Amino acid sequence: MEEELLYQIALTRIPGIGGVTAKKLIRYCGGVKEIFRENHNALKKIPGVGDSIAAKIKQHNDFRQAEREIHFIRKHHIRPLFYQDKAYPYRLKQCEDGPLLLFVKGKADLNHPRMLAVIGSRSMTPYGREMCEQIIAGLVPYDPMIISGLAYGVDACAHKSALNNSLLTAAALGHGLDRIYPPLHASLGRKITEEGALLTDFLSGSKPERENFPRRNRIIAGLCDAIIVIEAAVTGGALITANIANTYNRDVFAIPGRITDPYSRGCNKLIRINKAHLLESAADIQYIMNWEPKNTKKPATRPGLFVVLTQEEKTMTGFLKNNPDAGIDQIVSGTGFNLSKASSILLSLEFKGVVKSLPGKVFALKCAAELPGQ
Repeated sequence: MEEELLYQIALTRIPGIGGVTAKKLIRYCGGVKEIFRENHNALKKIPGVGDSIAAKIKQHNDFRQAEREIHFIRKHHIRPLFYQDKAYPYRLKQCEDGPLLLFVKGKADLNHPRMLAVIGSRSMTPYGREMCEQIIAGLVPYDPMIISGLAYGVDACAHKSALNNSLLTAAALGHGLDRIYPPLHASLGRKITEEGALLTDFLSGSKPERENFPRRNRIIAGLCDAIIVIEAAVTGGALITANIANTYNRDVFAIPGRITDPYSRGCNKLIRINKAHLLESAADIQYIMNWEPKNTKKPATRPGLFVVLTQEEKTMTGFLKNNPDAGIDQIVSGTGFNLSKASSILLSLEFKGVVKSLPGKVFALKCAAELPGQ
């Protein structure tokens, strides 16, 4: 098993070999290990391979990076899923360009019966937040797993809304599992790992480079049965992901907005050109997807009258009371907590219904009428 994984990882490291070419090589050669043992002339005759890629395969004789990756996987209890494995997401198997190898941290089954991706702008408005929370709460009876990308804005709101409603959630990353990006979401990432999964096709040490995220977006689109776009500009990653989902024959839903709002124009465009269903409530998803209720869980309700706060949470709420709409840098400076600790406390307070996050990495206490114990 470990030797097989060694060759699987090594294959992903050869320049010019993506998911499509790798799968073709495996079919012709009969296995991953056999690719490295095949002679140059036989390799170059495989359609789509050619002399250049064949030469790179034969020249690859350094397996030390693959060995280091296996050590990292074992140390951090990461599940490697090869595309021929039974546990590999069957929805991604349907995508010709799906990743050869996935790395998963967390116990969630990526073959959950219902998978729903939620994407959108990093600069989410209060309207976008309200719609995201409302729709995910309305989907609780259908028990979908919520997939997103752990970015600012809509992604983070989708993950938090899923957790608040006791739904499984998974985050696809554009980097290795040795870090969380953005750093402000480190606590959210840990929470997702405990109750869902983090996944990537990047090796440890891979940084969140700009060019990595289109690859990440293809995984999000391929993993789901349907995808929801909540606020998106006319150009950008959300619309690209929606278009990829269309090519994978996934249903796409978009929440309409005012024609003057920049972050509604992308959603309105998708609806106008018939690339997305108009989405007003969870009932629209249930109707189009023909979902029947799976459980009797109720959507999350307002927190109880009394919420117990730790001393650190009291320090945070005291600071926010005196500094309304404080940015994360101001919070770190004013409370003395480092970024990781402040993020963890703020996330806990969000789940307790005491704090709300606003666009631009800004946090505020909920108004007195909303606060538990008022």
